[in-house]
Amino acid sequence: EDVNALEQIRVHYLGKKGELTQVMKTLGDLPAEERPKVGALINVAKEKVQDALNARKTELEGAALAARLAAERIDVTLPGRGQLSGGLHPVTRTLERIEQCFSRIGYEVAEGPEVEDDYHNFEALNIPGHHPARAMHDTFYFNANMLLRTHTSPVQVRT
Repeated sequence: EDVNALEQIRVHYLGKKGELTQVMKTLGDLPAEERPKVGALINVAKEKVQDALNARKTELEGAALAARLAAERIDVTLPGRGQLSGGLHPVTRTLERIEQCFSRIGYEVAEGPEVEDDYHNFEALNIPGHHPARAMHDTFYFNANMLLRTHTSPVQVRT
């Protein structure tokens, strides 16, 4: 009824000292004209026994797998595990405290894009085209019109 018992049956009939192996050893005692017929019959019997054992082993393994899957089934109606909450980075906490202090005395925090267009970064602030801040070594340009914001003033222009 289990895989171990099935293995014992296989060893009993097909093993080195098994029943069919012992019968095969007696072929030498038979007359030469009978050996092929008897040998073929023994081989057919061995194949049938092996096929039956393999089929039963497949059935047992399938039943064991089905039982294991039924036992390990996940109940989706149960509540999930809670999220582990982390903490803010010390620098982020410090920045938030500084922002709160300035907000209490009337300042506002203005946020703007990190990638800025040429107009808001230079033209709206009256920085002429020949100004050194527009040089390639001072400003990171993505294309002719878009660049990384070089200072905080473009945010003030937008507010």
